[in-house]
Amino acid sequence: MAESNESHTSEELAKAMKTNPVVVRRTMAGLRVQGFVSSEKGHGGGWQLSCDLNKITLLDIYKAVDSPEFFAMTNRNENSVCQIETAVNMVTRQVFTEAKELLLKKFKSVSLANLQGSTKRKTSKTKQ
Repeated sequence: MAESNESHTSEELAKAMKTNPVVVRRTMAGLRVQGFVSSEKGHGGGWQLSCDLNKITLLDIYKAVDSPEFFAMTNRNENSVCQIETAVNMVTRQVFTEAKELLLKKFKSVSLANLQGSTKRKTSKTKQ
């Protein structure tokens, strides 16, 4: 989207990302609320980027899409009477918390412009 001044439909974006247009619309709605994208309805309508990529971080995007869980693993029994399971739960909870904090710290330091630059460099290398 950053490479074009044109609007892109949910269907076009979904095809490019190999997902369902409903997933794109749901995700873009959160980004629109934050002012990162805008949308126009009707013929010729679609989604457009509406802010500077240098001002948006991965953390901003993460928050805009409702801060989904990073890890699917959870404790099976939070109120276990088994001492070993309780100890394992405590350690894994702590490890996941620390890992999430590290990820969020890194997310805060990466702008979408950084990602765009990385993509351009990678694309130019594959064309050579």
